Amino acid sequence: MSLKKKLKKLLSASEHKKEAEQEAHGLQHHAPAEEPQPETGESVPFQNEALLELPQEHPLYQLYNLRRRDGGSLPSPRLCLDEDGELPSEMIRREKVRLRTVVNKECNARLKEARGKKGQGKDKNNGKSKDKPAGKDAEKDDGKARKKAGEKKEAEPVVLDARPCFFLSADKLYAWVFVLPPVGAGEELSRDMLYRAMVQQGISYGVNTRLADRLSHDEHKYFTLYPIAKGKPAFDGENGNIIDRFPRVIERVLEVDEYDQVDYTALNLIRNVKQGQEICRLIKPTEGEPGRTVLDQEVPAKSGKSVPLPKGRNTEISEDECSLLASISGHVEYTGHSFQVKPVLDIPGNVDFSTGSINFLGDINIKGDVLSGFTVRAMGNIHVDGVIEAGSAVEAGGDLVVVKGILGDGTTIVRSHRSVFSKYIENSVIYARENLQTDCILNGSIYCDGEVLVCSGRGSIMGGRIWAAGKVTAKAVGAPSECRTAIALGGLPCTNFERETVRKELRELELELEKLECQPDNPVKASLLSKLRVKLSAAEMKFKQLEEELAGIKPDEEKEEKGRLECGVVYAGTEISFGDEMIRLRHEHRQCVAKLVNGEIVVT
Repeated sequence: MSLKKKLKKLLSASEHKKEAEQEAHGLQHHAPAEEPQPETGESVPFQNEALLELPQEHPLYQLYNLRRRDGGSLPSPRLCLDEDGELPSEMIRREKVRLRTVVNKECNARLKEARGKKGQGKDKNNGKSKDKPAGKDAEKDDGKARKKAGEKKEAEPVVLDARPCFFLSADKLYAWVFVLPPVGAGEELSRDMLYRAMVQQGISYGVNTRLADRLSHDEHKYFTLYPIAKGKPAFDGENGNIIDRFPRVIERVLEVDEYDQVDYTALNLIRNVKQGQEICRLIKPTEGEPGRTVLDQEVPAKSGKSVPLPKGRNTEISEDECSLLASISGHVEYTGHSFQVKPVLDIPGNVDFSTGSINFLGDINIKGDVLSGFTVRAMGNIHVDGVIEAGSAVEAGGDLVVVKGILGDGTTIVRSHRSVFSKYIENSVIYARENLQTDCILNGSIYCDGEVLVCSGRGSIMGGRIWAAGKVTAKAVGAPSECRTAIALGGLPCTNFERETVRKELRELELELEKLECQPDNPVKASLLSKLRVKLSAAEMKFKQLEEELAGIKPDEEKEEKGRLECGVVYAGTEISFGDEMIRLRHEHRQCVAKLVNGEIVVT
């Protein structure tokens, strides 16, 4: 080895030692270390959850130290997945785990290459024997060979070019790059090198060309993570939707005003629609928009699901198949799965001899009264602006609204398969499958499977019998004269009413059958007997069905009645019963609450 090479080697070793000492102090500044615990009262510094923290002994920092020894000052490593806070936290947590794996793999492989054993000098003859010259020249060449063999062979330096390392998200919609610096006399990062590496990785869509063009000149080009490409996410189509022009649920609730009065005309249960009018509109589903990964692969998207129009009776779909139209004029009602239009029968005056008894499949709107001796039946709602007089019968398949009240004589029967709303009820039999709301009940026979609310106006219940499966609420029950007022709670009031009605009908049919059988035989008698027996058979089957329904109630359920009486004052003479349990009040009670507790009626 020449003197010049020996001096150069000694100077190089000295410089490396000096840099190693400096690095022992400088590494603490460049490499992330555990932050000191803040004292009381000091704020905790913000920690970016997208930043990948690595220990100081990680191969990345060993490569960083090696670069600093070769190239001097160098910015600290920073591997941050999201500098702008655009990615969701769940994705960042998931991708940080994968990023750590990729960094470990790439840095370990690079470090092994950088620290590989230095190659031994190769013999120019490549181990092949050649004819040696004879004489003094041969001896001279042999001496040189022995001198070279005795010396320690000088190792060749490791030369590695800069290496771009890519990290792709699990869905291939994002690509990041971090560049490992060259080792020895390796080639620095260049624009062409970066683009060649991306081509090898297949990254061709959504590349940040501005970043790629300036990265080779950037101060932080090494040991820093950059988002180099971003794909296009797929967007699923939106499902179809229905926009209703009419409400699907009609609130049947009357509100009490500041004067403790109820406006029964405000409960408009009939939603009128004209022929050809739109009931609801269909918003068609949208097609999905496919995306592209950074590898220029298509990401499929789902299209929205279509929703059928809720077409029911007396409705039709428009030509563009986007609207549901009414095919007739009438009342719109939603039946749980479809809209249907019920015809509305408008009676401009009273139900009397000019109209006769009415039996209608839709809704009925009566502007006047229902006079005595006439019957009104409807499959839908019935709205009466006047009164229902004594001796008449009204049956509604839906709700019944009587603005001025029900005035009966003990024979008036009013039935509703939903709720009844009336100004007052007097001397009438009322059947309501749901609730009943009124201002006053006088000598009425009420059968209600829901709640009886007598809270507005006078709010009094005097005389008669109220049987409610739920709660009875009133201002006053009974009268100071101790007139007999019965309140029955729990059970199945409407079913019992139907059973008693059918039983009465059976008795009348049996009496009529006996009278008819006593008549002389003739063709008319045979025809009447045949019809009467059919009616009798149907009534017997219905009565048997009701008996089975009542018998199906378990004894335990009968004892645990959920009925309840709440009133401001209840007068003496009032009877309160739960099934077989009954008490008759002998004193007046105020702010009364009656309920069944452990099989006994408790009045507080």
